[in-house]
Amino acid sequence: MEAPGIVAGILLARRALRGEGQRTDWGGLAHDVLFGKSVLLLAGGLVIGAVAGEAGTAPIKAVFVDPFRGVLALFLLELGLVAGGRLGELRRFGPAVLVVGFGVPPLLALAGALVGRALGLTTGGIALLATLAASASYIAAPTAMRIAVPQANAALSIALSLGITFPFNIIVGIPLYLRLAQELSP
Repeated sequence: MEAPGIVAGILLARRALRGEGQRTDWGGLAHDVLFGKSVLLLAGGLVIGAVAGEAGTAPIKAVFVDPFRGVLALFLLELGLVAGGRLGELRRFGPAVLVVGFGVPPLLALAGALVGRALGLTTGGIALLATLAASASYIAAPTAMRIAVPQANAALSIALSLGITFPFNIIVGIPLYLRLAQELSP
C-alpha cells in the first residue's frame, strides 16, 4: 500500500539531489528508483508472499513471522527515541512544520472521505479510508528512505510523523474523521 508513496519519495529526493543546471537522466533515475534496495525488498517480499501463499511460507514462519512483533516493537521504540531526540530540530524549520503536521492530515482525510463516499463505502469504510489518507507512514517509508537516501536528514520526517501527526490523529483526528464519515454517509 505504501510502495507508490515510497517510489515517489525516492524519485523526488533523487531529483532534488542532482546538481543544479544538470539535466535529469530519467532512465537512470527510473532505474535507481525502481531497482533500489528498498523497493526491491518491498516488491520482492510481496511477490514471494503472493506466489508461496500461506502453505508455502509455513516452513519459514518461525524465522520470519513469529519474531516480527518483537522486532517491530524494538524498531518502533528506536523510531520513538529518534523522533523524541530530534523534536527540537523542528524549530529550525519554523511554523511551516506545524502547519503541515496539523493542517495536512484533515485535508487528506477529507479527500479520503469523499473518495469513500463516491465508492459507496459504509460509514466505517469512509472513516477508515479518511484515517488512512490522513496518516503518515510510520514503518515502511522511514526505513525505505533511510536505505535509499542515506544523506537525507530523517529528523524532519520522523519527528513530524511520530511527534506531531500521529498524536494529532489519535487525539483529535480519528474522532473528527469518524464524525465526517457520519455526515457523509447516506
